[in-house]
Amino acid sequence: MKSTPVPPTLYIEGPAFWTPTLPGWDAARAAFRGEGGLADPPAKRPSPQVLAPAERRRAPDTVALALEVAAASMAGSGRNAADVPCVFVSAHGDLSINDYMCSTLATDPTVLSPTRFHNSVHNAAVGYWTIGTGCMAASNSVSAYENSFAAGLLEAAVQCAADQSPVLLVGYDTPTVGPLTSVTDSQGLLAVALVIAPGRTARSVAALDWSVDGSGGGGNPPAPLSDAAKTLAHINPMAHALGLFEALARLDEGGPPPPIGLPLSSTLSLQLQLRPIRD
Repeated sequence: MKSTPVPPTLYIEGPAFWTPTLPGWDAARAAFRGEGGLADPPAKRPSPQVLAPAERRRAPDTVALALEVAAASMAGSGRNAADVPCVFVSAHGDLSINDYMCSTLATDPTVLSPTRFHNSVHNAAVGYWTIGTGCMAASNSVSAYENSFAAGLLEAAVQCAADQSPVLLVGYDTPTVGPLTSVTDSQGLLAVALVIAPGRTARSVAALDWSVDGSGGGGNPPAPLSDAAKTLAHINPMAHALGLFEALARLDEGGPPPPIGLPLSSTLSLQLQLRPIRD
């Protein structure tokens, strides 16, 4: 199987990032460039303003993370969230709620919380987002285990290229708890977001060329360059996004940025090439 032809160039707007030690894109960008360190003490869980106060208090970590970076990305892009289709991505969904549900079903099913149940599904975060923003555009929830970020980015890029409309991509994962720690290793909170647009605007931060490679091998994300990215490299499955976000942070340092290969499967990879915006 040969590589597919490279589709038209797309453009990235509004990169957003959140983890307790790098709470926000400004902090992450500085750290990825070697110009800042990790927050000490780490930040508390974000409190997304898109939710009403009561919903904000009840929202699980997955929802709080996803909506925090989604709102930051939309603000950076200058677009109206109500008009932009979105793709939300998580390898695991909410593992703490899954642990709660399994342990409760095993001990006393009669006390199972319906509120926590409806927060356990993979599309909970995107549901809160579309309700909170009044978004009536298409929304998708994608999960592909460790390849989730690549699968979501491919979904967003294809939709953007096909519809010639911007698409919001949001990725997030949380720690494993309880017996699930024997099955998968996920640590800490990490969320990323960006808007992919079909054309350049005043808010564009990088051009993006992309293709799917089926020539063999699943692709390898680039090795992290900064100490901050190295610290986060294995935090949880959403760390696969680090190569792209570190490259975005360092795009103006001179020289062509290295290509990025993100695994989609054992034989397919998503090949990315960032290019700086030139006047």
